[in-house]
Amino acid sequence: MKLKRIRIEQLRQFQHPLMVDNLQPGINVFTGPNESGKSTIASAIRAAFFERHRSSSVSDLQPWGDSSATPQVTLEFDWQDRHWRLEKRFLGRKRCDLEIAGVHYSGDDAEEQLADLLGFQHPARGASKAEHWGIPGLLWIEQGAGHELRPAVEHAADHLQSALGAGLGEVTSSGGDEIIQAVATQKAVFLTATGKPRGEFAKLPVQIAQQREELVGLETRIANYRQEVDRLSELRKQHAMDAREKPWQMLRQQQQAAEKALADVETLQQAQAVDQQALQSCQNTLILLREQLEAFQRQQQTLLQRQSAAQHAKQTLQALNEGNADINAEHQRAEKSYRQACHIAQQARQQEQAGRLLQELERLSRERVALDDRLEKAYRVQAELLEQRRALPCRRIDEPILDKLRKQHKQRDDLGIRLQSVATRLQYDILPDQAVELDGQALTMQGETLLLESGEMMIPGVGRLRIIPGGEDIGELSRRHRQLEEALKALFEQLEITSLAEAEQRMEVYQRLHIEIQANERLLSSLAPEGIDLLSQACESCKQQCETFSAQCRNSTVLAEEAPSLVDAEAQRTAAEQALKMAEKRQSDHQLALNGARRDAVNNDAELQRLQAELSAPDRQQRERELSQQLVEQRAEHASLEQRIANRQQRINAAQPVLLQQDVQRFARSAEQLEKAVHDRELALTELHSRLEAHSAEGLEEQRTECLLVCEQLERRYAEMQRRMAALSLLHTLLKEKRQALTQRLQAPLQRHLNHYLALLFPQASLSVDENLIPAQLTRTQTFGVEHGGLEALSFGAREQMGLISRLAYADLLREAGRPTLIILDDALVHSDAQRLEQMKRILFDAAERHQVLLFSCHPEDWCDLGVAPRDMQALKAAVNSPNLSITT
Repeated sequence: MKLKRIRIEQLRQFQHPLMVDNLQPGINVFTGPNESGKSTIASAIRAAFFERHRSSSVSDLQPWGDSSATPQVTLEFDWQDRHWRLEKRFLGRKRCDLEIAGVHYSGDDAEEQLADLLGFQHPARGASKAEHWGIPGLLWIEQGAGHELRPAVEHAADHLQSALGAGLGEVTSSGGDEIIQAVATQKAVFLTATGKPRGEFAKLPVQIAQQREELVGLETRIANYRQEVDRLSELRKQHAMDAREKPWQMLRQQQQAAEKALADVETLQQAQAVDQQALQSCQNTLILLREQLEAFQRQQQTLLQRQSAAQHAKQTLQALNEGNADINAEHQRAEKSYRQACHIAQQARQQEQAGRLLQELERLSRERVALDDRLEKAYRVQAELLEQRRALPCRRIDEPILDKLRKQHKQRDDLGIRLQSVATRLQYDILPDQAVELDGQALTMQGETLLLESGEMMIPGVGRLRIIPGGEDIGELSRRHRQLEEALKALFEQLEITSLAEAEQRMEVYQRLHIEIQANERLLSSLAPEGIDLLSQACESCKQQCETFSAQCRNSTVLAEEAPSLVDAEAQRTAAEQALKMAEKRQSDHQLALNGARRDAVNNDAELQRLQAELSAPDRQQRERELSQQLVEQRAEHASLEQRIANRQQRINAAQPVLLQQDVQRFARSAEQLEKAVHDRELALTELHSRLEAHSAEGLEEQRTECLLVCEQLERRYAEMQRRMAALSLLHTLLKEKRQALTQRLQAPLQRHLNHYLALLFPQASLSVDENLIPAQLTRTQTFGVEHGGLEALSFGAREQMGLISRLAYADLLREAGRPTLIILDDALVHSDAQRLEQMKRILFDAAERHQVLLFSCHPEDWCDLGVAPRDMQALKAAVNSPNLSITT
């Protein structure tokens, strides 16, 4: 089988059609980074073969974010000198068409043809899974699944066995298998297919464990019963001692003594709190008296300060009054300079305005000329566009109607061909001067006619012959042909045409007019983006602005050339303005300082008079003497309170109230715990006595003896079954080994292909195959000797290499059996080191002499020496995203 061409459309990241053709019969390498579409091409091939076209479980094929897309895959390949073409659409417009050397199949028939060809099966419903993929699932390696060989071989086992021929079937039908089956049947009484116990053999260990558990429970209960008897005796002794000694009463007496001592200390603490409050009040009074005496002293100092401040304020006021005239003169000079600078700046602005008016008038004149030119072109394009739009409707044919016309025309031609092939051909050669009538029409000389319906032939002198064309569907074909003729005629009349070619021509003219209209619309949009009316208004507005600016230029006054520029005039005005502001600020600051000096002089005089009046008051000295006397008395009272509080605090500290509080709590809790322990012990005695009476009535010793007997019986039965199961297992293993030896001789073709590839990777190594055609054990020579092991024990990279070698051997086996093969490797051998990769490339190159290989890889540097030019997925993807470019590789 040689894949020739792949076409993908609206499938995952390939929204636009992607065509991959010119595929070589050997190795074809596709390279590109991750997410570049390599796996998408592999998935498209899988979907084309495996997925039912009517399946609704393939929504993952749609482009991301486009739930209305219809994924489509077209594959073309050769097999047995015949060309196959498969086209399959999913979801939106579901369809499957298969053409084999001119023979057409569709729907389920096409899919069954593919399944029979490649050796797989379709699911009854839902998406296709690995168990349905058969031979392709074995030869088409998915990304990251190269090491998983066993499931793929198991799913393809039936097809591989059919390729081996009947030899393996003879082995399985031999008399040895009957013995193996009989032994396996007896062994199945004890073990399941996976080697797990079943039936009585599985239940006995559980029963033995249950009996042992029950026996241990009985022994534990007996031991507990004996411990509880001893504990009952001990509880009775402790209860008698508590009733005699009553230790909690002494703790209650100690608690009462601690509570009395704590009450005495609390009385002292209350008296201490009263004295401390009085001490605080005395301290506050002392602070108040000191502050009042200090206030009298501060008034004398404040009077001296006020006298000095009043003198200083008068001197400051006199100095400010003397400098007032100079400040005002400076302000007047700055104001005059500012007015002159403003006048000069105004003249410069007028001259600048006149220059700008001239420049704007020139710009508007140029803009007016350009707008007039655009308006003239826009009118011309608009006239041409109107003419094209009037001509467009008469040429329009709707695309659905044209598609319908094409479809019916093709169906009519196909039916005509089929009618010609199935119609009855009547060839005649009539003698001269003779005539034969067919349905009333004379037939003379030589000729041929096709009979689609029954007809009567009249032969003079002989009679009538009725000719009925053969074939069950010729009448149906003829009726369908006439219906299509009538439908075509109705469509021709509706479209006012006479042929499909005329409709195609009209459609071509319509499309050309449509393109020209679009071009003129874009041209008109570029000339007048907001419409011709607005463009005309803009022309008129520009004209009016030109006239306005022209009038302003004529009315403007041009100053003398010696007038400074606007920049210099503005700089002079700014400097004058800054000078004026500084003069105004100095004048303002001087006025503020003068007002402040006047206010300070008035305030100082008033405050000085008030202080002098207070100090000269007659009762001031009397008040000062009274405050001094009160201060002495409060100091004496403060010292007395401090002494009394210190003495009482010594007594409180000596009593240690915190320890007394802790003693009260400790003695109370201890007494409560002792009383509760006595009560709990009484309850425990009652409960334990009742439980022991109940246990003594159960007969635990008798139950233990009976349980021990049952347990010993079950163990003897289980040991007997173990011996029988071991004997059957040994016999079954010996029989299977003998059968395996015979099977290996019958599997020689597959073994030969495996050895061929294995020699290229591991010289002098061998790989055995089990009865299910799965590689089982690898034997190879190492530096330390011969090594044996299963494939599962190899590293990940080695398992991946052995998986590929095995698949190539299966492909050779299928090729010898006349079965089609196609090998797809999606990022295979990525875990191989450089040396192993070189060996695997030699193996691939050798296999490519017999099979077509599609290899997808994100490491192009690893496959540049395979002798083929790789196909860059980035270039393919760029072409897909640019629909105007060719996307055929």
